Amino acid sequence: MITGRTRLTGLLGSPVAHSISPLMHNKAFQLLGLDYAYLCFEAKEADMEEAIKSLKFLNARGFNCTMPVKIRMCELADRLSPAAEIIGAVNTVVIEDGVLTGHNTDGIGYMAALREASVDVIGKKMVLLGGGGAATAIAVQAALDGVSQLSLFNRRGRSWQRAQKLADTLNDRTGCRVSLFDIADSSTLKKELADSYLLTNATPVGMAPDTGVSPVPDVTMLHEELIVSDVIYNPRRTKLMEDAQSRGCRTCNGLYMLLYQGAEAFRLWTGCDMPVEEIKAEFFC
Repeated sequence: MITGRTRLTGLLGSPVAHSISPLMHNKAFQLLGLDYAYLCFEAKEADMEEAIKSLKFLNARGFNCTMPVKIRMCELADRLSPAAEIIGAVNTVVIEDGVLTGHNTDGIGYMAALREASVDVIGKKMVLLGGGGAATAIAVQAALDGVSQLSLFNRRGRSWQRAQKLADTLNDRTGCRVSLFDIADSSTLKKELADSYLLTNATPVGMAPDTGVSPVPDVTMLHEELIVSDVIYNPRRTKLMEDAQSRGCRTCNGLYMLLYQGAEAFRLWTGCDMPVEEIKAEFFC
């Protein structure tokens, strides 16, 4: 039901037509009887400044950003949350009295998905594979939340300097001890996994259609005390997860990260908790 007081939320990016976010958010608004609506808007990086002006003029409550506009939104926001500032990217914006506050809920979504799986990595060691946006968001939130030691494995190349800067920043600004290693160095990966509580794959290795590969080259690196998490959710059971299960490891995939990052955006806009069990049952099972 759209009324004269309906507040607008939505998604900016390109492409956005495939997004599940409108289904998820509009269903949650309906379940809680909230007078909000969520729409998708096709917007490229060059369109962002004009798009934001339009949303402010229309008194929108806020919006999500997806690629390729997350980094540009970080530059256009008036204020940034601590996580968004360190990550250098925004995926959720709240508009309050014309002021745009940028947040990044990806890492929050991942940590909530771990709690959903009864995984408590706080105060423990975590190995994280990858250096892209998802890996960066996860690393930042894990360090902010209280993971004691974080071993980052990234490819040497264009993103290496950015990954080193991230490690240095987290070491300076959090209590987490962060180290950066070359993901091609299998002997170091084996050593770091030996005393780690959690392994998280935030690379695209194993994603459909290339489902027969794993970012861990030797299954004997995986020990039964290790919990293995993969942010990939297509397929829901990756080669890494299959290998981990064959070694007696607990596993979880990235499907609920998508749910909980959206739930945090919902809370920021409305002040209400998303009815995640109902949303999960309808869209994530």
